[in-house]
Amino acid sequence: MKKKPVLEGIEKFNRISKTSNFLLSALFIFFGLICVLPVILVFMISISSEQAIAQYGYQFWPKEFAINAYKYLWEGRASIWASLKISLIVTVGGTILGLVLNTSIAYALSRKNFKFKGFFTWVIFIPMLFSGGMISFYIVVANMLGFKDNILALMLPMAVSSFYIIILRTFFTTTVPDALVESAKIDGASQLRIFTTIVLPISLPAIATVGLFLTFSYWNDWYNALLFIDNAKLVPLQAMLNRIEQDIQFLNQNVGLIGASAADVIAKLPTESVKMAIVMLVVLPIACSYPFFQKYFISGLTVGAVKE
Repeated sequence: MKKKPVLEGIEKFNRISKTSNFLLSALFIFFGLICVLPVILVFMISISSEQAIAQYGYQFWPKEFAINAYKYLWEGRASIWASLKISLIVTVGGTILGLVLNTSIAYALSRKNFKFKGFFTWVIFIPMLFSGGMISFYIVVANMLGFKDNILALMLPMAVSSFYIIILRTFFTTTVPDALVESAKIDGASQLRIFTTIVLPISLPAIATVGLFLTFSYWNDWYNALLFIDNAKLVPLQAMLNRIEQDIQFLNQNVGLIGASAADVIAKLPTESVKMAIVMLVVLPIACSYPFFQKYFISGLTVGAVKE
């Protein structure tokens, strides 16, 4: 008979019984369903007819299926496609720019021999407590920098964040050994080479985490477009879909002010289902990208959680 292996140390500490394993698995499945069910409900509403929604409300299985919402969006595919390209440019370009700026600042602040470390730490920390407000923000971006109707107005305001810098600084401080940096200096490596060839490869979990946060922020942003963009060719996808939703609501609220024939057409417009279809269009691309970042994202969230 084979003897059961004797577990010692950390293996014995991490061992769980079959009952506990089953209960934990069931609990995680339950929480996973809680996260997935709203997405399923939104999709089902998006393929429901307006009459069924008005009569029976929101249901997981529609009484009457219809794809009028997606047909309505498909009719405006030219403008939606143009806005999608702007969103992709802003998201990719802004994420790369944000990673370069945030990692550079965080690495400088993580070095003990950086002369102005204390001063710039306060400069980074103060915006987490106080804000200049919307008016000053608009004046700086639109008037002083001249980014009105400029795609940079969608990138630069969100490129640097105190929160991201603190995450990266913590990772650099706790994970990158000083001895490794010093040995590279002795071998004649410059600070730029140390940063690009040693620090960045080690810091992929934290960088991927911040990159994912930046991607979410840029992809879901419509507020900056509302403030700074009047040119229809520079409107990102979220702002475009928001305008479509507002136009439908405006038409439905002012049916009495237009002719009878036009009122009949407006009455047939999908309103509730279009809202949900818009949500699906916004959420689906970013949800598909998450699995590629998942491994690094989970590692990055546990920065500083384990001390040796």
